[in-house]
Amino acid sequence: MARRVPLIAACVALVPALLVLGPILMTALHGGGLTGLRGSDLQALWFTLWQAAASALISCVLAVPLARALARRRFIGRSVLITALGAPFILPVIAAILGLLAVFGRSGLLNQALGALGLPTMAIYGAHGVILAHVFFNLPLATRMVLQGWQAIPAERLRLAMMLDFDGPARRRHIETPMLRATLPGAFIAIFLVCLGSFAVALTLGGGPSATTVELAIYQAFRFDYDTGRAASLALVQVALCVLAVGIGAKISAPTGFGAGLDRPTLYGPSSLWQRSGDAAIIVLAALFLLLPIGLILWRGLPAFPALPLMVWKAAATSLTIALGSTVLALALALPLALAAPRHRWAEGSAMLPLAASGLVLGTGLFLLIQPFAAPTSLLVPVTLVVNATLSLPFITRLLLPEIQSLQADYDRLATSLDLSGWAKLRRLTLPRLARPLGFSAGLACAFSMGDLGVITLFSDGQTRTLPLAIFQLMGSYRLDQAAAAATLLLTLTFGLFALFDRIGHHADPR
Repeated sequence: MARRVPLIAACVALVPALLVLGPILMTALHGGGLTGLRGSDLQALWFTLWQAAASALISCVLAVPLARALARRRFIGRSVLITALGAPFILPVIAAILGLLAVFGRSGLLNQALGALGLPTMAIYGAHGVILAHVFFNLPLATRMVLQGWQAIPAERLRLAMMLDFDGPARRRHIETPMLRATLPGAFIAIFLVCLGSFAVALTLGGGPSATTVELAIYQAFRFDYDTGRAASLALVQVALCVLAVGIGAKISAPTGFGAGLDRPTLYGPSSLWQRSGDAAIIVLAALFLLLPIGLILWRGLPAFPALPLMVWKAAATSLTIALGSTVLALALALPLALAAPRHRWAEGSAMLPLAASGLVLGTGLFLLIQPFAAPTSLLVPVTLVVNATLSLPFITRLLLPEIQSLQADYDRLATSLDLSGWAKLRRLTLPRLARPLGFSAGLACAFSMGDLGVITLFSDGQTRTLPLAIFQLMGSYRLDQAAAAATLLLTLTFGLFALFDRIGHHADPR
């Protein structure tokens, strides 16, 4: 098996290479470099950069006090709340936007309260709405990353600070600042990269040319102008932005310099009533901001659930087909690459290639590749399935890799001594020990695919639609109750599939 894995991985590595580099090359050839760009596209480029930077900065700044409060407070439901912070990772974007509209929209709770007080209301559409939505999605990510940094501080450092009677400024200078200096740059770049490729948020909340991202400009060039040359040039710009962000992110990580501790429980000293009250207020406000939109979707959508039109159920069936198919394909690609990655760097590099392109960029390239031979709309389902699997590949590989490294370090010699190799080793050792990360990865890939609103917008013929696209169309026709009911269905299916696959993984490996 050890000899077969690199060979299989080498063959598998060609798939993401072709699926990523092929469309990028096609866009480069079709667009003639950057010659298809217009003067207005510079505005889209500028907005893409500054909104991504602002979204990442605000998310990181807000994450620091929230992570600090969660790190030093113990209360009933704390673990449930921290787990709930992971919900936006798998929350379908279009469903979350519907929830944000219920809170911050023209007739949302906030504007109703402002109107009752005689204060001016706010509009969610435009640049501030895009940034608000990005903070909603990425504040939990930043908080989890900073919280892990806090939990990684050796308890011995905190005990020493207590013995030295460090006050607040001294504690922040000697303990918190080094940790944040090591953690926040990585969180900023990760969120910046996510916001660069954000399409559904800009599509639904963007406000005209002043709030158009590069991704949205690609969509407009295709759907409204059918200017494939301009769309290809914009796709190249998007690729360059993603590659630059990934390259910067790979170089800015820095160790904290704390060293290792003895894995003792983290201990925080006594705190004042003011500190406890402040931490409680921060946690409550964050929980309301993150969980209230989801609750409003369910509250508004459940009563309208029985009246869902037939097209929503057909769209749900299409989404399930694409999600399950893309999950199987993503796991089939990721497993051999992850098994080969500890000994062959090229395997991990191949799995990370999709980070260089967004779904809309890949869709643009595939549209141009398919167009001379067949009608792209006739291949809507397989193309969407393949692109979703490709985009999930880096995340699945990174989830599997730590477990595979531990597995190979702990069991390879024993397997060799028992002459356990080939498919017998895969069936009896590798797959059982990887059941948990495989189940979690499958749930994550399925959830990502269920909530995707990217490639489908380029290839849709108006008849075949996924559930996110159906919700977007219902919102566009102002059938908001039906949109909320469809979003409820989407949330139920997404979280249900994620929980099912994760549960299967735990059941297969009940350690």
